Amino acid sequence: MLRSMLSGVSGLRTHQTRMDVIGNNIANVNTVAFKGSRVNFQEIFSQTLNPASSPANGRGGSNPTQVGLGVSLATIDVLHTNGSTQVTDKATDLSIDGDGFFVVSNGSSRFYTRAGNLNLDQMGNLVHPSGLLVMGWMNDPASNEITTTGEPQAINLANLSMPPQATTKVTFEGNLDDRLGVGESVPYTVSVFDAKGREHKLTYTFEKIAGNEWRYTVSAPAGLTAASGATGTISFDSRGRVASTDMPQLVITFDDGNTVDLNIQTSVTAEKFTQYSAEGNLKAAEVDGYKSGTLNQIQIDSNGCIIGIYSNGMYRIDAVLALASFTNPAGLEKIGDNLFAMSTNSGPAYLGTAGQDGRGTINPGTLEMSNVDLAKEFTDMITTQRGFQANSRIITTSDEMLQELVNLKR
Repeated sequence: MLRSMLSGVSGLRTHQTRMDVIGNNIANVNTVAFKGSRVNFQEIFSQTLNPASSPANGRGGSNPTQVGLGVSLATIDVLHTNGSTQVTDKATDLSIDGDGFFVVSNGSSRFYTRAGNLNLDQMGNLVHPSGLLVMGWMNDPASNEITTTGEPQAINLANLSMPPQATTKVTFEGNLDDRLGVGESVPYTVSVFDAKGREHKLTYTFEKIAGNEWRYTVSAPAGLTAASGATGTISFDSRGRVASTDMPQLVITFDDGNTVDLNIQTSVTAEKFTQYSAEGNLKAAEVDGYKSGTLNQIQIDSNGCIIGIYSNGMYRIDAVLALASFTNPAGLEKIGDNLFAMSTNSGPAYLGTAGQDGRGTINPGTLEMSNVDLAKEFTDMITTQRGFQANSRIITTSDEMLQELVNLKR
């Protein structure tokens, strides 16, 4: 048999494999976060007919005489370049701008994906389309803190609630009209909350007691007794700016038996609290404390923080997504469903948060598209077809040569 025929067979096999890869790339051109592959060839080995010789005895050296024996598959590389970003405006659609993979789990094993088309299931779990649980770090209800140094866990947002917080400070800003006469007053009602989340209305009445001095008095509705600190004074200089304040801590005792005491520090923002000859616009710029609330919806920021928006109008970081990075992401093994698994050549997964240690940031409300370049794939398809055709011609031509050899006997 001719060596060329066997070389042609090897060429057909490798080009067929290349066509398989190209076909898979094109088939997944619209698959979320799909990473295309490429095929690399290498020669098999060469048969040496005559070895090289060095110059000797007055004769020059000669090069080796070798015949190649065909082509083989070298590698099929997964190209982990970023795909384009598609805007969806869905809160749980995420793409990674840069390196990194989302971490998902089936309960016993971890897998990695770039596909961020996530959803919440009926149990409140954040899940991958394959049903695998998305991993991250949850807020500790006891400390209201998130520790990202431990092992990640499944993110579950079911039945989250926010406990009430008692009001501890009331800060005023705005203008007290200098044109008001001594004895005239300006009332302002503030909603505050006790430690059980009950809302109470407190009225601050600012009374002008001298040209540049005001006194405020705090009154409460029936059932509340202002025990101490219910009055204070504010003095202004000749330019209408705050000169001094005497604003003691307000301690309110409730006498209805259902609530607990409040301790409120009243203050003013000196650079924004004035006494000008202009329309008064007094307001409480900062009042902390709130009632209890339940989770209404979520938002996700560029650091992968899942921010809960609660029925009481408050926000809280309830979880942080885990991202994995690898020394050699090309060494990951594709297992289907847009998932990758570690291999012996990928290196271990280094877990952390988005934007840290070389990991990319999160683009919420977007999805990463396939990185397949159709123009390149169609060009590769043409060259692959021509390569396959040329190798088939090697076989047919070698067959014709053998036929001529057989015909010598006639």
